[in-house]
Amino acid sequence: MSNAHSTSGALPAEPEKATLEGRNKVLGFWLFLGGETVLFGTLFATFVALRNETNGGPTADHLFHLDTVAISTFILLTSSLTSVLAMISMHKHQLKPMLAWLGVTIALGLCFLGLEITEFKAYVAEGHKFSGSAFGTSFYTLVGFHGAHVAFGVCWIGLLILQGWKKGLTVVTAPKFYVASLYWHFIDVVWVFIFTVVYLMGKVG
Repeated sequence: MSNAHSTSGALPAEPEKATLEGRNKVLGFWLFLGGETVLFGTLFATFVALRNETNGGPTADHLFHLDTVAISTFILLTSSLTSVLAMISMHKHQLKPMLAWLGVTIALGLCFLGLEITEFKAYVAEGHKFSGSAFGTSFYTLVGFHGAHVAFGVCWIGLLILQGWKKGLTVVTAPKFYVASLYWHFIDVVWVFIFTVVYLMGKVG
C-alpha cells in the first residue's frame, strides 16, 4: 500500500501544498520559525554581551578548537544536504529514497550531538562550567539550546520515518515531512551563526 502511494501519478508535483490543510501547516510553521528566530536572536545578543565575563575562568580563545568545531559544522551542513535530497525524492514520489535520505540525516544529527557532548565534557574538565561565569552560562544556554533543537529534530524525523513506512507518501503525510525538513534547515542556519559568533569571534577576539 505504501509503495502505491509513493509512486502513484495521483500525487501532485508538490504534495505538501496540495490541500488547504497542507498549505496552512507550512504557513503556520513559517510563523513558528519566526518566533524561534526572535528567541535565538535574544540568546545571541546575551552571549555577545557576556562573552568576555569569564570570572577568572578559561577564555574562549583557550577553550575552543576550531578543527573540532569545523568537523561538527561539516557534519551538520551535510545533513542539510541529505534533507534536501529527501525532499527531492518526495517531489518525485519516491518513498523509499526519501526515507533513506531522512535516515542518513538522523545519523548525521546523532554524530553531531555526540561530538557536542564530547566537546562539553572537555570544557567542563577545563573549568568552563554553566555556573562558573556569565560567559559559561550564556555559552551553554545558547549552544545547548541549539543542541536540544537538534535532538528534538532527530526524534521528530525518526517518528516521521516510521509513519512513512506505515502510511506511505500522501497529501496528508507530505506536509509533515516538508515542515520537518524546514525545521532541520533552520537549525543548520542557526549553527552557522553559532560557528561564526561563538567560535570564530571567540578565537579572533
